Amino acid sequence: MPEWLIMTLVMAGTCAVVVTGAVLNSRRLGEEDDPDETPDVLDYMIMMIGVVYAIVLGLAIAGVWEARSAAQDGVRTEAQALHEVAERASVYPGPVRDRIRDDVDAYVDHVVHTEWKVMIDKGELTDRGTELLTTLRHDVTRAAPHSDLQSQAYQPMVDQVASVDDARGARQQSAGPTMPPLVWFGLVLGAALVIGLVFTLQIRRSPRELMLAVMFTALIVFLLFLVWDFDEPFGRSVGDSTTAFTDLFPSARGGS
Repeated sequence: MPEWLIMTLVMAGTCAVVVTGAVLNSRRLGEEDDPDETPDVLDYMIMMIGVVYAIVLGLAIAGVWEARSAAQDGVRTEAQALHEVAERASVYPGPVRDRIRDDVDAYVDHVVHTEWKVMIDKGELTDRGTELLTTLRHDVTRAAPHSDLQSQAYQPMVDQVASVDDARGARQQSAGPTMPPLVWFGLVLGAALVIGLVFTLQIRRSPRELMLAVMFTALIVFLLFLVWDFDEPFGRSVGDSTTAFTDLFPSARGGS
């Protein structure tokens, strides 16, 4: 199911619950109830709770966004390093060059079509990916230079393979959700509390007030959806964050 459809359904369902609750609450209280009877101190307490929740929610969005940006930077570093290895191998004889490029293509194809799904579903990398990277490192290391041009390309290739290994390790550490379950519990409970306090303020007397309550609820749901969406640093589907690989290695865009 597309993420935008999930957001729409959740937002519509939550707003429907709020509207239903407001209507039932208004009928329960009747026409004799006076909204002006709400103590002023209660208004200030409700505003304070709302401000505190807004700060916590903003920090949560900033945290997951920062983690996602760092993970994406690591992916770009890994892809660019592999691309540099493949390009610098052009100064070697045909058999050596083709072997290194085949190693790079095999690794990229495995990452895009196999390892990425495992990483999203289980939060871990595959042993096969480690083996392919080891093979690439072995073949690059064994590509002894026999000319000045090859000597100039050899050490940068070794360094780029090391960068790939480092970026791969960072990708493994970044796999999986960023937000702890306890934080999620607090965010959802806080959202329910803040929305529930709307009824304490007695916003139920006019369609305009009811519309305001619905818009406020929709905003809270949308912000929580952003946290949920960004909580997976590498996205929730393979195509979300493998662009760095597929842009530099068009052959990886095909099926596995």
